[in-house]
Amino acid sequence: MQKIINFWLFFLVLVMLVCPTMQAQDADTLKKYESPSLKISSPKPFYKSKIFKATIVPTILIGYGVSTIHGHGFYSSYDAQRDILHHFPNFKTTLDNPLMIAPYVELAIVNLLKINSNNDFLNTSLLIIKAEAIFAVSAFGLKYITHIERPNHENKYSMPSGHTAQAFLAASILHTELRHKSQWYGVGAYTIATGVGAIRMLRNKHWESDVFVGAGIGILSSHVAYLTHRNRWGRKPFALAPIYLYGTPGLALSINLNEVKGL
Repeated sequence: MQKIINFWLFFLVLVMLVCPTMQAQDADTLKKYESPSLKISSPKPFYKSKIFKATIVPTILIGYGVSTIHGHGFYSSYDAQRDILHHFPNFKTTLDNPLMIAPYVELAIVNLLKINSNNDFLNTSLLIIKAEAIFAVSAFGLKYITHIERPNHENKYSMPSGHTAQAFLAASILHTELRHKSQWYGVGAYTIATGVGAIRMLRNKHWESDVFVGAGIGILSSHVAYLTHRNRWGRKPFALAPIYLYGTPGLALSINLNEVKGL
């Protein structure tokens, strides 16, 4: 039992590393729109780049998950399954199904309560659609490529855990949209996502490796969606207006440099 508790505490602490990395990434993004003028900045070290900040935690999660496939690693998927079946042989619940989209429900409620998120409704919706598309292609593509049998022998589409990936994707988006209000939104969302991964293992639906890889894919899908969302829809960086110059009609083009930087 102590091994299982230590395992999930380690998992939760590891995913909490996402909060500062995404916060730093979002801060860089917000600075683009707050800057009064275009500035030429010197190249940053690779470990301060947005790509590094966006990929470091997912890489750790996916790497650890891959290292525990079957009987490999210091606490392998077989070890985790053995301990879980020993302590929770008759575990049954279906809470993992609604909980995987719970962060989206929370985000919707928060918006209904007029609590402003980082992006408006249109751009948040576009980000979610893009992230979900990335998740679907990567997660379900890997299921067919890896062809690993589930621990309950149900089928051979175990790797990665789609429920876990979906939960961490939603948690990552919720945290990104509301972290400027309170970091507790992210803490709560990632705790729920971790619970989804735990339930998938407790139900004997997935291996430990599936859950870690799924968590990494979910977070990475969200991060990639934000990194590639350059054009903030609904903004107007360019505007045309009719003018008369020395009695000659024409058009004047005005450019908002702060908005152009976001394209």
